[in-house]
Amino acid sequence: MAASEVLDSQRNDDSFPDIWEELLWRGLVHVSTDVGELKTLLAGEPITYYCGFDPTAPSLHLGNLVQILLLRRLQLAGHKPLGLVGGSTGLIGDPRPTAERTLNTKDTVAEWVQNLRGQISRYLSFDGENAARIVNNLDWTAPMSAIDFLREVGKHFRVGTMLKKDAVSARLNSSEGISYTEFSYQVLQGMDFLELYRNYGCVLQTGGSDQWGNLTSGTDLIRKAEGVSAHAIGTPLITNSDGSKFGKSEGNAIWLDAEMCSPYRFYQFWLNTDDADVISRLKVFTFLSRDEIEELERAVADEPFKRAAQKRLAVEVTTMVHGVDATDAAIAASEALFGRGELDSLDAATLAAAIEELPSAQGGPDASVAQLLVDTGLTASLGESRRAIEQGGVYVNNQKVTEDAPIGDRVLAGGIAVLRRGKKTLAGVRVS
Repeated sequence: MAASEVLDSQRNDDSFPDIWEELLWRGLVHVSTDVGELKTLLAGEPITYYCGFDPTAPSLHLGNLVQILLLRRLQLAGHKPLGLVGGSTGLIGDPRPTAERTLNTKDTVAEWVQNLRGQISRYLSFDGENAARIVNNLDWTAPMSAIDFLREVGKHFRVGTMLKKDAVSARLNSSEGISYTEFSYQVLQGMDFLELYRNYGCVLQTGGSDQWGNLTSGTDLIRKAEGVSAHAIGTPLITNSDGSKFGKSEGNAIWLDAEMCSPYRFYQFWLNTDDADVISRLKVFTFLSRDEIEELERAVADEPFKRAAQKRLAVEVTTMVHGVDATDAAIAASEALFGRGELDSLDAATLAAAIEELPSAQGGPDASVAQLLVDTGLTASLGESRRAIEQGGVYVNNQKVTEDAPIGDRVLAGGIAVLRRGKKTLAGVRVS
């Protein structure tokens, strides 16, 4: 299924009276401007709305995907999306709670801008009356002189109000303090909203609730400069039921770029979702209907061991982000690793990604299976390895090992071998 086919298959749920009610049910509204006005606005004639994405990394991540899918849901409701890539704000960086950002070079930021443009474009439709547009705030920021910026934009901001913003106050109370550069970020983001209002009639901005201070800097600026009301929606920060940060795996973000996070690892991330979190993830990250999600919720309650909701979630999101072929390869690898498929049918890239998630070791063709079991941590000693082999509980590439011997040429694509002890304990070996 190509990206265009994925887009064509997406629908909002017509069991809801309007898009606002669906957003509430999916848990996508944590904070907003006037609820009544927003509900009426979104139920009326098409509006133009936007979300901004700063190029602070080479790829977007799962937190950004929440915003992208909100853009898409509103587009499916008939509204006109603007995806803003922050060519100028990315040179500054929004204030983090604890420390100043390291400034990237202009060339690096320009490269990342192109990466993000391509990623955002995969999730929106550029056809029809409400076709999406991608804009870059460097286009209107770069030509402006510092004097013009201060006279035309800065005069509308009050320092006392700016100091009260959560991100700013957190930094003021830290040992790092805050530079004038990052302090000015909210002015730049407010100017973006004003520029988009003037050029496109944009009246709504969406973003994470941790960006609420920056979002309202735009609505306040439009009110002061133009005398009209604009709106903002802040989505909740996604966390796991235990309070841990969502989208982190051993300190590594789950990126949308396949080079930075393989489709196999991406698929496994969703497959490992806790029962307590899976239904809320289905609401936020898929276009499944309320009826479909409620049916999966019953499956979680009645037959959690089947993990039907997790499997559906993993398939839906991996297909949307990486395509059906990559999803099929990830499923095949997951099945084959545990003896329910053919490992030798997997390509080198998928195998390499799979063993990254496993204990692993390196060895030459002369390395014995018993020693490799020890090297990978599947056993604690050579004696334990040999007993496991004698008892018929050791497999190399899903083939039972009947005696200790060198690994030899029992390798798969990319020089990889997969060791398994029992039904579920796995390790990878790179043979060279």
